[in-house]
Amino acid sequence: MIDAIFQREWGRVLAALIGILGDFELAEDAAQEAFVRAAERWARDGVPDAPVAWLVRTGRNLAIDRLRREQTLRAKTRLLQADQQATTMDDIDLDDSTIGDERLQLIFMCCHPALAREAQVALTLRALGGLTTAEIGRAFLVSEDTMKRRLSRAKTKIKATNIPFALPADRLLPDRVAAVLAVIYLIFNQGFTERGDLAAEAIRLGRLLADLLVDEPEAYGLLALMLLHDSRRSARVVDGRVVPLAEQDRTRYDQAKVDAGRAALDRALALRLAAGPYVLQAAIASLQADEEIDWHEVVVLYERLEALTGSPVVALNRAVAVAEAGDPVRALELIDALDLGDYRYLPSTRAELLRRLGRTDEARSAFERALALATTEPERRFLERRLAELGQCSAEE
Repeated sequence: MIDAIFQREWGRVLAALIGILGDFELAEDAAQEAFVRAAERWARDGVPDAPVAWLVRTGRNLAIDRLRREQTLRAKTRLLQADQQATTMDDIDLDDSTIGDERLQLIFMCCHPALAREAQVALTLRALGGLTTAEIGRAFLVSEDTMKRRLSRAKTKIKATNIPFALPADRLLPDRVAAVLAVIYLIFNQGFTERGDLAAEAIRLGRLLADLLVDEPEAYGLLALMLLHDSRRSARVVDGRVVPLAEQDRTRYDQAKVDAGRAALDRALALRLAAGPYVLQAAIASLQADEEIDWHEVVVLYERLEALTGSPVVALNRAVAVAEAGDPVRALELIDALDLGDYRYLPSTRAELLRRLGRTDEARSAFERALALATTEPERRFLERRLAELGQCSAEE
């Protein structure tokens, strides 16, 4: 029971305590200790009727006690005033509805542009996801000590630069929302290929953001995109090998996630605002979940996405769609015009087109280049299989 409440309410409790205490680190320590106390007390006495209010009140009182012991209360003017009020939180009959939901302010604090992107990601996972420092370190392949220092530096910068615990001004909101969405999508992509738990956490954060930003189509678009991509997890890697979209078994898709993703996409479209990059990508992913994919429509959507973003990676994906729509020669021309450097999916995509066109030697060279750039074992196995198939073709010629 306490684990479920922790996962569901950690961010809300932490946000409420930051709002009360005005100090990220103090609030985090107080929230952690409040949950420890809850685990002990609730196991004996049962879960209270208002668990969030209980946790916030307990955390607040623990923070006040700590500051008293450290004899620094006078320096904390805001806390001193709160402690001296005639009516304290202990005197109020609190229920969970009286505890405001300040998680949106917390998200914007964690993703403030003054913080480095790696710090934004780590803080978001810690503050909103409730992941431990060790869990975040493992997710990003760094030691617990390294991640602890990273989080500590970020919290120090929040305090030193007075990063506000507040919603951005209206004129700043579009850029700030885009930054939050980018952080959550980065978390999802980090977990997409191998870390299903991290991808699941990104989806949970995406649901939270969509619930908080009910008039923002891109929030629903991102949620839809992540759900639709994650629905293919079991079909994308089979027997330790990547399976291309065209060869995937649709019966292995998670239909509940497909349905949820399409429902989120419908909500984004229902707002009748111009489709942003996440909404367009979600629309593409929705089409690709069909048994028979309308590749001509996919090409149109990629053209809109490329015009919106100017991304060469989007241009690469558009070229793939052009090939699937029946014109691999034109697709290869589009790919050869791209400047993507060592982007690891460029040679493998080019190799697939060369293979289809019967240009075996060129395809083999491109697959070998792709193999040298591969970063995961399933990708390597897929590329090795393609090279083996090309070897068989050469032997039969």
